[in-house]
Amino acid sequence: MQTLPFKQLVPDILRTIGAPDFEERGDGLSPRRLPAWTRPQVPAPMDVMVRMPSGVRLEFSSDATRVGIEFLATNMVTPPRPRRPITFNLQCGDTLEAATSTAGNTIVLNPRQPGEFELKRGEVDTLWFDDLPAGDKHCEIWLPHNAMLELHSLKLDDGASIGAPPRESRPVWLHYGSSISHCMEAEQPAFTWPAVAARTAGVSLRSLGFGGQCHLDQFVARTIRDAHADVITIKTGINIVNMDSMRERIFTPALHGFLDTIREGKPHTPIAVISPIFCPSAEDNPGPTIPNADGKFVTHAGNEHLRNGCLTLKRIRELIATVVSARQAAGDRKLHYVDGLTLFGESDAPDLPDDLHPNPAGYIRMGERFVPTLVELCAR
Repeated sequence: MQTLPFKQLVPDILRTIGAPDFEERGDGLSPRRLPAWTRPQVPAPMDVMVRMPSGVRLEFSSDATRVGIEFLATNMVTPPRPRRPITFNLQCGDTLEAATSTAGNTIVLNPRQPGEFELKRGEVDTLWFDDLPAGDKHCEIWLPHNAMLELHSLKLDDGASIGAPPRESRPVWLHYGSSISHCMEAEQPAFTWPAVAARTAGVSLRSLGFGGQCHLDQFVARTIRDAHADVITIKTGINIVNMDSMRERIFTPALHGFLDTIREGKPHTPIAVISPIFCPSAEDNPGPTIPNADGKFVTHAGNEHLRNGCLTLKRIRELIATVVSARQAAGDRKLHYVDGLTLFGESDAPDLPDDLHPNPAGYIRMGERFVPTLVELCAR
């Protein structure tokens, strides 16, 4: 069995999709979903999400019939919830395989004291994909969406070859969003809703879905402005309501400014702004939302005399539609609005176990519903 360190494979042989930056950690490489220049600007809670490689893939060509990946995973747990498994997918043509690990480090969060945690160290693990099709093939490994990773080595059959993948011929879709785009609740990385939509529509995904961290940050806008993309989507609003991070006075110009920055480098690229999906507690009540004893995300009433301009989901959908309409009227014919309720609405609430995040079936349905819009955007 050949053992090939990732440090020797990146970037000349392995093509890393969706990870423009890597941290060196001992013998391993840790992928990051934002470029290196953003590091000083990324807030600490967001840095964790940037290091979780949702949507990130490793692409290469090989005639191996057995492929292994050696790694150290670090997962976060909020008691009493159990630690979730770490899953990799390997796609070769129409074949999609899965391999799952329960090894690695665990960060145990203190639900009663935000920011307090305990690190329980674990072991490096190796997962295997067996009985792959014979002959040279394009291999695409989907990295776990719900853990931080140190990638140590790729393992192949003795005598098997490895080379750079063929040049990308698919349209590139760059998507920015919240935890509902990060999709940590999905069972496998290839079944987040953006991954489902991308694989079905035949496009190459670049995911900037960051759990809890979609606040229209300018370093994200500049990243999108400077990246290669044939289609861009921005799914925003839920984090802003849930954290109560903006009021109406701030949100509208912030969204305009985010789009202005992207248009500096992408004047003619199709962009769709997607409003929030259904979230029962925040539809008519402003945030913040806080999980209750049953694990449901709820808003809290009170201090109404101080909450002038606070945002609800119904209001934020109206504001997003208004911003898009105004920019269209000013001449931006490549800008579009998508109502998030068409992807996941009130009738889908049974697949919203915590009243905020869809379950695995809900994410798959969202991806399937978005496919026609994605195909249409690619054709524009």
